[in-house]
Amino acid sequence: MSIHKESVKRVTTHVLSEMKLKGEKISMLTSYDYSMATIVDRAGIDVILVGDSASNVMAGHETTLPITLDQMIYHGASVVRAVQRALVVVDLPFGTYQGNSKEALNSSIRIMKEASADAVKLEGGSEVLESVNRILSAGIPVMGHLGLTPQSIHKFGTYAVRAKEEEEAKKLLEDAKLLEEAGCFAIVLEKVPATLAKKVAESVSIPIIGIGAGNGVDGQVLVIHDMLGITQEFSPRFLRRYHNLFAEIKGAVETYIGDVKSIDFPNEREQY
Repeated sequence: MSIHKESVKRVTTHVLSEMKLKGEKISMLTSYDYSMATIVDRAGIDVILVGDSASNVMAGHETTLPITLDQMIYHGASVVRAVQRALVVVDLPFGTYQGNSKEALNSSIRIMKEASADAVKLEGGSEVLESVNRILSAGIPVMGHLGLTPQSIHKFGTYAVRAKEEEEAKKLLEDAKLLEEAGCFAIVLEKVPATLAKKVAESVSIPIIGIGAGNGVDGQVLVIHDMLGITQEFSPRFLRRYHNLFAEIKGAVETYIGDVKSIDFPNEREQY
């Protein structure tokens, strides 16, 4: 049963801010296509992230790096067409904002115009602040992303927990405050110690959405293919599988194959 408030007809950045003030946790999941987004939105999710994780779960790439801006716009537009309630955030893919704030703005404008998204998300702190400021100057809402930043996988060489050491933890907290001051409406914190994540959430006024960041933050996000058990090879500590759709779908397909082979499908009621 959905527990979202029926009085909220459409989730906005302002609604998320009010939820933090009231201590109401924010729910967020990824979606990449019309059919899945329809289900997720009707269930009452607060935020849908059209993540560059589509590169992994939709296209089969090892990292998020290969996905293009055109592909992100395609996925974003597919999701937006399904949504009636949730706030839709689309990831800026690798190479569309780093080191070039004009390109960052142009990429964001394309996402807003062509996908009709509500906001964009990008990874990084002080090193992308110029891009953040330029995007915000155009009136485009920005969600930040700190901690483990998958687009920087080749820089760090590992998906291990970030900010365990004092110096990196200090920079993460400073970056969160920089993003808040710039005008970001929320920040995703990925794979950082729970105590640090809680400290960040208490230190800024904007919502902090965690993934592998404990329960002291303002909300949670998971990749829907992981949460539903469609993917099987990815099993980090922070992931809770709410279903095993891999096994269920595989079983249904096997039954269908058997019915076709045995000429049980279609039966007399299923033909004209």
